[in-house]
Amino acid sequence: MTKADLITIIADKLKFPWARAELLVDVVFGCMEQSMSRGEKIEIRGFGSFTVRQYRAYHGRNPRTGAIVPIKPKRLAFFKVGKELRERVNDGRRSTERAAANELAKPA
Repeated sequence: MTKADLITIIADKLKFPWARAELLVDVVFGCMEQSMSRGEKIEIRGFGSFTVRQYRAYHGRNPRTGAIVPIKPKRLAFFKVGKELRERVNDGRRSTERAAANELAKPA
């Protein structure tokens, strides 16, 4: 799913004009970006949580030359899936696998 797909679904479900749905998605993502840039955790119950992880500086290697390269400290966003979403995704995969197995088991 892309951002445009998400906007289209919101516009269809809420009967919003496409531009208004796009604004809604942009505001939500913008708020999430601002919170994480401040180092705050975002928790969406039943979906998952976003945190910012701090990484110290270290020395890496250039894979082409083998030269040692200093890597600066950085902060990266990290997503941890929630239990309910993980179960729904796994249940969906299992039902798809069952449907495929049933289709294969049908006599020709």
